Amino acid sequence: MDTRVQSVVRPILTSLSRKLCQLSFDVPVQYTINPLLYAMEPHLSYWDIMGLQTGRILLLGMNPGPWGMPQTGVPFGDVSMVQNWFGMNADVSSDIKSHPKRPITGFSCTRAEVSGRRLWGWAAERYRTPQAFFSQFALYNYCPLVFLEDSGRNRTPDKLPAREKDGLFAACDDALRSIHALLKPTMVIGIGRFAEGRARSTFPNANVGYLLHPSPSSRRANSGWIVQAEQQLRTMGIDLPSVHVRKTLR
Repeated sequence: MDTRVQSVVRPILTSLSRKLCQLSFDVPVQYTINPLLYAMEPHLSYWDIMGLQTGRILLLGMNPGPWGMPQTGVPFGDVSMVQNWFGMNADVSSDIKSHPKRPITGFSCTRAEVSGRRLWGWAAERYRTPQAFFSQFALYNYCPLVFLEDSGRNRTPDKLPAREKDGLFAACDDALRSIHALLKPTMVIGIGRFAEGRARSTFPNANVGYLLHPSPSSRRANSGWIVQAEQQLRTMGIDLPSVHVRKTLR
């Protein structure tokens, strides 16, 4: 593992995780899952692949769903994409209390993370290799926590009450500032309106953009996410490499 990842990134994430563990969340949130507690090593392996070069575009996610980062430690980390495109496979296990309908089984998880398949599937099609993609972009989740209701429903941070948002946003904003200072991106693009809003709040003088979230709960995303996302990127003045054969990714 890159020594800079160990010496610079790990302390940022460890500090964030420690702050988040001090927070509490009330009903309807019944389960709060923190992948940084049990999947830190694969997460840092992701950072190894992504690299620490400065001057790229920072794509900012919101927080994980139950079938991505909680299983693999990778943002938008659909198991098949993480294994087949990133070439990662790790022993991810957890002794924490997980939702019985959303068990943490690591790389043995057979459930698809649709947002991750769309995002990383697009990256694989357009850029061919992770190295090529990460020469232009970095990708970081604003919040690493998963919030689950008793039914198993995923509750996103924007739906939390104000008193719970305050501590959560303070910790995540601090970590985002440290990541921004480390990577020195030319632009921050929020994947979804929540991430865009947090980026604009945290960096009021920065170049901030918006990218449609690839969530399957979005009607727009279900109507051809790749075409819309690429149009948005080009409208922001971002050049994309050409592809010779387009697959039928949606």
